[in-house]
Amino acid sequence: MNNIFKFLFDKDTWQELKESLTKNKLRTFITMIGVWWGVLLLIGLLGSAKGIENKFSVQFGDYATNSVFIWGQSTSKPFKGYQEGRFPRLKFSHLEKIKNQVKGIKFLLPRNARDAQVLKGVQYGSFSVSGDFPLLDKIQKKNLLNGRFINQSDIDGVKKVVVISDDVYKQLFDVNQDAVGEFIRINEIGYKVIGVFKQGDFDFGGQLHIPFSTFQKVYNQGDNIGWITVTGEDGYNIRQIESDVKLVLKNLNFVHPDDDRAFGSFNLGELFDRFEGFLMGMQFLTWFVGIATLIAGVFAIGNILLITVKERTKEIGIRRAIGATPFEIKRQIVLESVFLTIIAGIFGIITGGWILMAMDKAFGSGPDSILINASVPIFVVFVAVIILVIFGSLIGLIPANRATSIKPIDALREE
Repeated sequence: MNNIFKFLFDKDTWQELKESLTKNKLRTFITMIGVWWGVLLLIGLLGSAKGIENKFSVQFGDYATNSVFIWGQSTSKPFKGYQEGRFPRLKFSHLEKIKNQVKGIKFLLPRNARDAQVLKGVQYGSFSVSGDFPLLDKIQKKNLLNGRFINQSDIDGVKKVVVISDDVYKQLFDVNQDAVGEFIRINEIGYKVIGVFKQGDFDFGGQLHIPFSTFQKVYNQGDNIGWITVTGEDGYNIRQIESDVKLVLKNLNFVHPDDDRAFGSFNLGELFDRFEGFLMGMQFLTWFVGIATLIAGVFAIGNILLITVKERTKEIGIRRAIGATPFEIKRQIVLESVFLTIIAGIFGIITGGWILMAMDKAFGSGPDSILINASVPIFVVFVAVIILVIFGSLIGLIPANRATSIKPIDALREE
């Protein structure tokens, strides 16, 4: 170990390395391009995949991932005397039957929504208002900026209170004005603001939330609901839950079991599964392509070093004749290989970082961004460097063994 440290910190070692690499600068530069490109490709693709994942998390991350939204549409088949083209309705009274007949349901949330004209003083705007239960905050966590969300007391008391999004706040209130406690008019009815939340990119609902009981009474909904959100228990297949819930609804509404148009749905859990599969495939492809490119680049370094060894045959013969051991010759050539590999890799990491910053600036800002914070963990960079050192050492052994296989007397005769 002491000999290795002495070798690495020996001035003559690095002087010899410099002379070897600068003897043909163009060849040295071209040799490093393969490794540089491999690392750049690895960093760029992994960072892009992470940026897409971050974007997806921001859009859908507030929702419970194993959720499905179901609503009524129109029938496409006649059944039990009923003609096709009917509009089956979801009823509040259906919920208990769904819970009893479908296994694996963790949350079952009824929701209603409609468009509304909202007024505050002389400020006004058109927004969507939904009737909700406190349970919504568990299924889709609301990022409250001020105040609170709807509670059970609001439901029981049929209170005229509202939680508004930050977009509604910006349009109706002055900058830095405290909206909590203020009153706004929604479709000519006054409501007290109890909270302000930051609305996400994906929000399956309204920009204003009022108690479900209040919505049903104000808009004369009775037992009717607009749609339901179903969240499955861990370990249950959300696709199966979706199919079972639809079957129960078909039975309750006298809809043909094979009628696929009667009830519409959006399965968030299925979307998450597909996206996770896409990310895993992309990451596997990224590592495969990146490492394959790295190996090709490192092999290029080995080939160039073989040529260099051939050119330095006489020099190696002289060193062997004056007492240099085969191990010392191998050590020097392996050092050259590792040095070239690491320097090319560091440039690849730096360039890859610049490209990720450029991608973030070009595609990671604004509401239409396709990725957010494209980046690569330090751990991945560390692993890439370790791989480079291992590959560089292994490939350096090929020209090193070639150099030490020549007998000193034969090397001295080489012209």
